[in-house]
Amino acid sequence: MDLGDRAGCFRFLIRDRDSKFTAAFDAVFAGNGIAVIPTPPQSPRSNAFAERWIRTARAECTDRLLITGERHLRAVLTTYAEHYNTGRAHRSLDLRAPDDHPSVIPLPAAVVRRRQLLGGLLNEYHTTPPQRLLHPQETPSSAA
Repeated sequence: MDLGDRAGCFRFLIRDRDSKFTAAFDAVFAGNGIAVIPTPPQSPRSNAFAERWIRTARAECTDRLLITGERHLRAVLTTYAEHYNTGRAHRSLDLRAPDDHPSVIPLPAAVVRRRQLLGGLLNEYHTTPPQRLLHPQETPSSAA
């Protein structure tokens, strides 16, 4: 198997010690100059972040779509990764996205706008600044 131009993008492949990864599997990557690094034995938490992201991406995105090919899958996962990092609320981050600046405190908004991604599969909600309220002295008068 030849990975083509993509082989130059990767230097390492970190994988778990599942029996489905045979020596032939490792040889394909080694032949393209990619070092295969298995996770340490009996350490289920060593790959936890990647496993969690994959589970979330499948549950929220790819399990709900009919993927028609590699190009379509790349486009869907690129859109989802951008949504995951910039528009999705994370409970562990106090309902902020990972790319949100931690020192900025969002102010209450008067209007919430929804933006649909992937044909409505994902929704992002953004706030707009509240409208300035007019005081009774500033209201236009029709008695002129």
